[in-house]
Amino acid sequence: MLIKGGEVLELAHRIDTVVLDKTGTITTGRAELTDVIPLGDISESELLSVVASVERQSEHSLAAAIVRGAEARGLDIPPASGFRALPGQGVEAKVSGRFVLIGNSRLMIEEPVDIKPAEAALELLAAQGKTPMLAAINGRIAGIVAVADRVKPESKQAILTLERMGLDVVMVTGDNRRTAEAIAREVGINRVIAEVMPGGKADEIKRLRTEGKVVAMVGDGINDAPALAEADVGIAIDTGSDIAIEAADITLLRGDLRGVSTAIALSNATIRTVRQNLFWAFVYNVIGIPLAAGVFYPITGWLLSPVIASAAMSLSSVSVLTNSLRLRRFKATAAPGAAA
Repeated sequence: MLIKGGEVLELAHRIDTVVLDKTGTITTGRAELTDVIPLGDISESELLSVVASVERQSEHSLAAAIVRGAEARGLDIPPASGFRALPGQGVEAKVSGRFVLIGNSRLMIEEPVDIKPAEAALELLAAQGKTPMLAAINGRIAGIVAVADRVKPESKQAILTLERMGLDVVMVTGDNRRTAEAIAREVGINRVIAEVMPGGKADEIKRLRTEGKVVAMVGDGINDAPALAEADVGIAIDTGSDIAIEAADITLLRGDLRGVSTAIALSNATIRTVRQNLFWAFVYNVIGIPLAAGVFYPITGWLLSPVIASAAMSLSSVSVLTNSLRLRRFKATAAPGAAA
């Protein structure tokens, strides 16, 4: 872990709520194409070819998964023009003279595009934990393309550890609610905030803080950066974007979500050590000051030697330093399964 300063380390022990981004944090962030469902008089290959043509212009990880899927099937991907990203909703472009719109149901409703023929398939795909994307050509629904992002092997154990530490764990994502809830069930998260616009994550963090919560935000993407900055403690995954890492207070170098519990446990251990050091410093002074003042001179006058005073002062410093150095063994005593 990289921790940006002692203030962050001191604050982390007060965290009572951990907010986790889904894509790239709980999941691997490398999605794979799973389903291509044509609706109407378009073939599966043509639908995927048109969608991949538009998505090839996008930098989103889900778009990359679609393009990889189309290339793996050996499809011809025609060039697209007039590409435009619609944050939190989807993308649009022209392919072979046809206007293509790809995104979520919110985008289609706003256009408007009738999505009733796709509703049953959308429900089924979302219930399976997949992310479905609607495709419309010239204002008419053309089909659905779905991708799935695998959950990281360590995510479930990491979340269980956080809950055992008495922390509230919340998942926040821009995905539709059915997909988000399916992933949440898989990893054991009870509270889900879904269908959040890119700028809305920071608003959700702010709302939790106004409730009196001390919040840690864990994310990896560019759109997580405002939320990382808004949180009491921002924790970035090193496998994510440079902007997220810059905005965060703590960076997990291995991309392992178990590092969150390690960071909090390390903060707890550090604060405990600080309090022990203050206690022993207080004890030394309670004993040493009256002796130095000669309160017990008839009995302990021999202790007023400069040599004895120097030895006592050194013993005080050595004991505090030795107690602090016990934190070097924290790696072996961290939260179960965590890496420090």
